[in-house]
Amino acid sequence: MNHHHHSVLNNRMLKNLDEVSLTVADDGYEDEPLIRRDINVLTSTQLVQQTIAEFDRFVMILGVITIVCCAMSFLSLSGTGCFVLTFVLLICLGSFYLCSWLVKWILAFPDGTPQMRHVSDAIKEGAEGFLRIQYTTITIIACVTAVAISVIYLFRDTLPDDLNHFAMASTTGCAFLLGAFCSGFSGYIGVWISVRVNVRVAAAAARNSFNDALVLSFRGGAVSAILSASMCILGISFLYLLCNIIFVNIIGVPSRRIPMLLAGYGFGASFVALFMQLGGGIFTKAADIGADMCGKIEKDIPEDDPRNPAVIADLVGDNVGDTAGSMADVFESIAAEIIGTMILGGSLAEEAQIARPELYVFFPLIIHAFDLIVSTAGILTVRSRSDSEDALWSMKRGYLVSVVLAINAFAFSTRYMLHTESHPRAWLHFFGCGLIGLATAYLLILITQYYTDYNYAPVKKIAAASSTGHGTNIIAGIAVGMESTGPPVLVISISLLSSYTLGSTSGLPASTSGLFGVAVTTMGMLCTAVYILSMNNFGPIADNAGGIIEMGHQDASVRAITDRLDAVGNVTKAATKGYAVGGSALACFVLFQAFLDEIRSFLKDNSALQTVNLMRVEVMIGGLLGIMMIFVFTGWTIDAVGQTAQQVVWEVRRQFKQKPGIFDGTERPEYGTCVEIVTKAALREMIRPATFALACPVLVGLVFRIYGRYVNSPLLGVEVLSAFVLCGTLSGLVMAIFLDNSGGAWDNAKKLLEKNGAKGTDAHFAAVTGDTVGDPFKDTAGPALHVIITTMATTVLVLGPLYINTDMLSN
Repeated sequence: MNHHHHSVLNNRMLKNLDEVSLTVADDGYEDEPLIRRDINVLTSTQLVQQTIAEFDRFVMILGVITIVCCAMSFLSLSGTGCFVLTFVLLICLGSFYLCSWLVKWILAFPDGTPQMRHVSDAIKEGAEGFLRIQYTTITIIACVTAVAISVIYLFRDTLPDDLNHFAMASTTGCAFLLGAFCSGFSGYIGVWISVRVNVRVAAAAARNSFNDALVLSFRGGAVSAILSASMCILGISFLYLLCNIIFVNIIGVPSRRIPMLLAGYGFGASFVALFMQLGGGIFTKAADIGADMCGKIEKDIPEDDPRNPAVIADLVGDNVGDTAGSMADVFESIAAEIIGTMILGGSLAEEAQIARPELYVFFPLIIHAFDLIVSTAGILTVRSRSDSEDALWSMKRGYLVSVVLAINAFAFSTRYMLHTESHPRAWLHFFGCGLIGLATAYLLILITQYYTDYNYAPVKKIAAASSTGHGTNIIAGIAVGMESTGPPVLVISISLLSSYTLGSTSGLPASTSGLFGVAVTTMGMLCTAVYILSMNNFGPIADNAGGIIEMGHQDASVRAITDRLDAVGNVTKAATKGYAVGGSALACFVLFQAFLDEIRSFLKDNSALQTVNLMRVEVMIGGLLGIMMIFVFTGWTIDAVGQTAQQVVWEVRRQFKQKPGIFDGTERPEYGTCVEIVTKAALREMIRPATFALACPVLVGLVFRIYGRYVNSPLLGVEVLSAFVLCGTLSGLVMAIFLDNSGGAWDNAKKLLEKNGAKGTDAHFAAVTGDTVGDPFKDTAGPALHVIITTMATTVLVLGPLYINTDMLSN
């Protein structure tokens, strides 16, 4: 399978990539095309029309599915529940057509010179070629996993009394595949739009239009963000309606069981996001490190210089790593949080005997539907008031618009959805939880900006340490990264405690309402997720535009515009990582409680699992194993980048040695060879850490279930697994913050020195070393840990009852 697809890559894509050529005169680059092709191609206008038609077909398919879901809602639901879900679906429908309008608006802009278009085409071909092979690999693994999950459900001995084995097996397997497909497709859409916007941003910079470049970059990132969130909501809604028709209306299963059947969707989304984040992260950082080591350090040539054979691989990596991986990451976080909150909302409504329980179940869907509205309003307001204005301030204004609208939307939603006659002030407590979530998100963004932006002391300290050598730069960067874990952990801790207290004092059943309060806080934090994700996607688009400018022989003044955007993009990507890991941590707490709630639903005696005794030696071992898994996974991930980067360095050195004419324009670099090396290595290296992380919780639960038989402890497997997930989540949270912030700080310390005119000095070389060390930290291992801590929770939520010795309980 791999050999066949690598052959496809070689024959179709690499041939085109290696057609990149350059000509260098004594006084610089001549005005010759960067890429020469003797093939017939469509005109630029025809390509735009073809692209718009392709996207419109996709939107039409989504629109039809949405309308079908609306019809299903009228058939299977009644009253308020039908109205709420139909309203949510109509918002999704509107979002799909908004994206269609945005794509038309973006593609109406000029796409630059022939040189720019050719470089952009090479990036597009490289990114889409990698995704084709990666998705083939992931599809096979996902299908095998879906079959395995279905078999486990068919033959396990623990099921709720009102569900049968076939129903659980088929539903969970199909939900897993649907979640996996949607997560993967959200990543593909991110790359699809990114590789078409980058050249238009470069063309806007070439026209000296800073505002056009800014708005194009941001709205290009927003298209995929809006589509991703809309598809997530649509997928969950469709699955809920389908289960409701089959199990509630036909079989007669109680409606409170339906949210539990959706857990497979979240697991599928997390499963694919893990492989995408790992594969894309290894690709992008190996290519980046290889290009920097041989180009900047050994040959002292500029970043994205077309003489560097690894430059195309580096630009491709920005898309498959920073865009596709991040899209899948946030998609799975939103999916997991919605499903976990639906489970807890259903449990709370049942325990409190709420008159309209469906409102508590649908509450997370309505919140994220409003997210589409408030974030879109903020997105459309982003523009620069002057060419001298910092782009970050333009984005902050848009974020402020989204936050103000989100507060109003949250107040309306909690009052309408969570108000009960028996406890009329309960909704105010939950509204307070939502405000805590919004404040938590904002504080995490500010903290991350402080530790990673070169306008603040931590990055300046690293830049100053670079003047005394490579070692002191590394020491300063590690110190800043470790220090940066303190404030976010404090913010998250205060958020958890205050939201749990607010929820438990709402007047509803204390234990469940406290947990639901934490879930509402998580939704408050993620209720502007679309806007934050747009900020993240802005970064790689701006970075690609800078590369296209450099390889397209544009003036230094043009590159200065994209460099300004790229510097801001580094800050927004870092801030998004802080936001994402905080959201993952809160979502994992919700999922962990949903897991315990699920376990109790499988037990005859609901009081059988009220506490987990951390002082029990087996449970303590489970916690230790969870921490170990995080450290080993991180080490293997960083090692994967290092091993792949070495192959790139050797290849670039080979080309520089065997083709000395690269530097005078008489010979052409073999860009495609570097792309091929990184593609094969990334797909190979992602398997080991991903398999390890997915297998660990399964094996730990099974081993201690078996051991529990010998020590007469039927729930030992569940207790040990709980400690494994809890300790793994907490250690993963802190580790991810350290990796994200230290890597971001090293990167911007280098950019600060470059901004101050120190490029080419010993201090700059030391900063490049720090940036090289930080690359796998911030763009591979750190983001992968965001997914890992969610994947652990969704794994045990889907497979948790497998670890109960039910026959011992019945005895």
